[in-house]
Amino acid sequence: MNSSRLPKCLAAAALAVTSGLTLQAEDSFDTIVSPVTNPIYFESALIQSEVRPIYMHHRIDDDFVGGDANVYALQLRWAVTDRLAIIATKDGYVDLNPDVLPHEDGWADVAAGVKYAIIKDEANAFVLTPGVTFEIPLGQDDVFQGNGDGTFNLFTSVVKGWGKFHVSGNVGFNLPIDMDAETSNFHASVMLDYWVSRWFIPQFSFNSFTTLSDGTGPALGTEGFDLINFGTSNARGITQAAVGFGFRSRLLESLDLGFAWELGVTDRPDIFDTRYTVDMIWRF
Repeated sequence: MNSSRLPKCLAAAALAVTSGLTLQAEDSFDTIVSPVTNPIYFESALIQSEVRPIYMHHRIDDDFVGGDANVYALQLRWAVTDRLAIIATKDGYVDLNPDVLPHEDGWADVAAGVKYAIIKDEANAFVLTPGVTFEIPLGQDDVFQGNGDGTFNLFTSVVKGWGKFHVSGNVGFNLPIDMDAETSNFHASVMLDYWVSRWFIPQFSFNSFTTLSDGTGPALGTEGFDLINFGTSNARGITQAAVGFGFRSRLLESLDLGFAWELGVTDRPDIFDTRYTVDMIWRF
């Protein structure tokens, strides 16, 4: 190649790469990311195969029992088609350290199910995905798992993008088979995110749980938010909520890192004081 043409070729190649990156960053569908907060119930509307290790450190409200909990979990999702996915949303190991009770650790219950994107409009960056999971009471009662006969979670997830800005949402009902052992709940979540760059995608989230029925368990006046269902006998109509701030980084085309910090915002003693969550999503 003529040496005088080399700078022009390099410049053309650089322009092509830059244009491709710019196009990718402005593609509202390709820049959709999954929520970090409330990983058990804030299911993404996207259909994709992924492995997602999660760590949560949860501080319990001092006016409740105080202390903290550490959760180590692994979620799995398999896209059977571009619209149907099999999902495993709850499992893992719980290290529970309340201030007024003995420290315990043990396995959590296991939940799995399916979701199906009934609307997948990539041109307008809009996806609507209902789904269902069933929680099997395989966990250990030392960490308030394993009670009841199982719980269905009927949910719908949605995401809409406008350029680099996206809104994600999820609503659903937790319906236990044994309504005495566990309470039924309505959960709702919303997240706003903006693709500043592949390295920094800030997120703001809001998650809430409203108890719809009483069980026959202890009169705690509150429920266990996302991880635990106490079967509380006097929590009907009580809503717990938390706001979260965090970000994702797209380390590789198939690998995202996430971090979020949450604060409980309901004005009553309950299980949620603060929480931080760290996860990683590997898509395949």
